[in-house]
Amino acid sequence: MIKHNYKDAIEISKNIYWVGMYLQDDPFQCHPYFIKNGNESILVDPGSMLEFEETVRKVKSIADISSIKYIILHHQDPDLAAAVPEIEKLINRDDLLIVTHSRTALLIKHYLVSSDYYEIDKNDNKLITSSGFTLEFYTTPYCHAPGAFVSYEPQTKTLFSGDIFGGIEKSWEFYADETYFTKAKQFHQEYMPSKDIFNFALQKIEKLDLELIAPQHGSIIKKKYIKNLIEDMKKLDCGIYIDAKYNQELLDTINELQEKKETIKQRDKQLYEQSKRAEMGEMIGNIAHQWRQPLAIINTILAILKEKNSAKILSNDDFVQKIETMEEKVEYMSDTIEDFMNYYQPDKNKSIFNINEALQRALKITNYTVQNHQIEVKTTIDEQLHTKGYINEFVQVIVSILSNIYDIKNIRELSLVNIDIKMQKDGLDALVIISDDAQGIDEKIISKIFNPYFTTKHQSLGTGLGLHIAKTIIENNMNGSLSVKNNQKGATFIIRMKNEK
Repeated sequence: MIKHNYKDAIEISKNIYWVGMYLQDDPFQCHPYFIKNGNESILVDPGSMLEFEETVRKVKSIADISSIKYIILHHQDPDLAAAVPEIEKLINRDDLLIVTHSRTALLIKHYLVSSDYYEIDKNDNKLITSSGFTLEFYTTPYCHAPGAFVSYEPQTKTLFSGDIFGGIEKSWEFYADETYFTKAKQFHQEYMPSKDIFNFALQKIEKLDLELIAPQHGSIIKKKYIKNLIEDMKKLDCGIYIDAKYNQELLDTINELQEKKETIKQRDKQLYEQSKRAEMGEMIGNIAHQWRQPLAIINTILAILKEKNSAKILSNDDFVQKIETMEEKVEYMSDTIEDFMNYYQPDKNKSIFNINEALQRALKITNYTVQNHQIEVKTTIDEQLHTKGYINEFVQVIVSILSNIYDIKNIRELSLVNIDIKMQKDGLDALVIISDDAQGIDEKIISKIFNPYFTTKHQSLGTGLGLHIAKTIIENNMNGSLSVKNNQKGATFIIRMKNEK
């Protein structure tokens, strides 16, 4: 081990000096550093009044103290910052800057610091002097202060690490050796708040190309020990984790959250299965609605053909015309099945689709424009609107909303319901607005209609899952929103999605 005369400044890397003071029998050594950079030199973590005279003397042995333009404070503790007001007086520069985080600046001012602040988080976490000398800053929040950070000098690959890598040493050595982790262990266990927070900081640091680590406490660490030291530090339980009671409570909380997660997964699976059964019932009902009229027409035509054939008055032209009519109705019924098969076939990948195309599919499935449904649908479309998601799921959303309006019409025995569907652009979003005049939703329940199993219908008319599933699709699968409000005559559903050009 190389011995040093701690009464002198020690150059630890090119133009970087330790300017601290060895405190006899003090396991908590504090280390200020000086970076020589012409008239824009930098003092790092100058310390308290215990080291003040020695730090000033050592800096003066290297350069004029008025050459200091920047004082870096990695956090706000007195062992690091208390001497700053006295040092300011000696430097006596109007352009002197205190380099720190904005969270730390709020506290440092209480030492009666008079210089302006250079807040790293407001300066791209970097300092570049007029000569081109550069320091990079990496935030290490709560290690051990909210605004804590480390400073990296990329030319010499030196890291000024603040409290991180500090050590409590009864037998202090200037440079660390292979046993340093045992000396640093206690300090980090007591001063780092938790293993998770500490590891967040270490993950940033281990990505840097490091030749030397210069901590505020403990020993300076050379490259050959850095990698293993970081690996050991990452495994260290510290802060609140070393409290046995908290550790058990944490484990209990994690187990409880996992159990709740499984319960939610099971509930969602049950909701999904029930919604699929409900959809199947709705599908069969909708097919029955759409087939009833063409089947009645086909049945009537067949009766007419039989009657005319029995009476020997069936002409060839009449026969051909009736067959063509029946073929037309059968083709319509076949198309209906195709529409429903496309609707219920799951999409494999999200894609950008035309919103109007999806709307027209939904209208074709519900077929509420058929006169005997006593519903009139008016649409204002915009062919330019597109969004990203699963088109069949979006069709399901429109069908659910329209089916809900149709059911309300029947429950309230309304003779006619008008539905107005508008598509429009709103900034970067696409809106689909569906309004009706079916007398609106009771204000007492309007906030509940998207809740699972909530329904005001008779049990035979629904499960209360349709609108819940619709909202889930829009908000979870399409990153949009589905909301409802009352208008003057009825209710208005608003679907908002990102417009994909």
